[in-house]
Amino acid sequence: MPRFNIDFMGHRNIMFGISLVLIVVSIGALAFRGLNFGVEFEGGTVINVVRAGSVTIEQMRAAFNQAGVKNPEVQESTVNGVRGFIVRTSITSAPEANADAAKVATITKLPSGDFQVTTIGPGWGKNIRDRALLALAVSMLAILLYVSLRFEYKMSVTAIIALIHDILITLGLYALIGWEVTPNVVAALLAILGYSLYDTIVVFHRMKENSQGLVKQSFMSMANESINEVLVRSINTTLTSLIPVVVLLIFGGATLKDYALALTIGLTCGAYSSIGVAAPIFAMWKETEPKYKALAKKYANA
Repeated sequence: MPRFNIDFMGHRNIMFGISLVLIVVSIGALAFRGLNFGVEFEGGTVINVVRAGSVTIEQMRAAFNQAGVKNPEVQESTVNGVRGFIVRTSITSAPEANADAAKVATITKLPSGDFQVTTIGPGWGKNIRDRALLALAVSMLAILLYVSLRFEYKMSVTAIIALIHDILITLGLYALIGWEVTPNVVAALLAILGYSLYDTIVVFHRMKENSQGLVKQSFMSMANESINEVLVRSINTTLTSLIPVVVLLIFGGATLKDYALALTIGLTCGAYSSIGVAAPIFAMWKETEPKYKALAKKYANA
């Protein structure tokens, strides 16, 4: 007998409702606010000021404005205990970006050698964005193929639905709060696919084992028992994965927080979707098959 006896399947409509609300909010945020792509995707310049001295963030922003740079995005950063800045601009000309950095160095009286300038052209940014989308698409197809061969196509389709659920909510939150989508976020999304799929496969594997020789129980009831049997394992796996990521989100530097935020959202959604999305959809789909439809009719209230 499983350690828990939570009626997940009986409350599947509530879980579907929660997911639906989150997805509608995410789609709305993506449609009306859109994603704030970083310079790596849109093209632009990143200036890393490695030592800020006594210059404040307001003074650094004012210095860029005085140098003629429009709408600079200035973030404080700390590396090995040394305070600095990360400045992003829309400038795609390397000579212009270097000239602006030199002007700011003069205005702030900081050494020009402390300004590290990286410029990315719009063509390169588009190439990076296209490759990121391709990586996500290929990952989805590989997952679909693997799960179909290892288990069955119905499991693979529901696993993909759960993954899309997790990715959509993660990107929706990024659109809602306006955080930049950088290559770190794409790397986090690919990691989320792995973590979320693992949680789903654990549940599916137990369901497959318990469905062997199923004769006196509905598939839905068996699915519910299967979830309860692996619930402790899922919770432990999620917590051990989340703890270091949350610590990184709280104490990590500015360049790592976008990665940590995406992973935190994705890991949480992945743990939920394996139970609240993938498992109930799969169980409902299986109960349309003649064998399990007959068992459901006979043992639905058992």
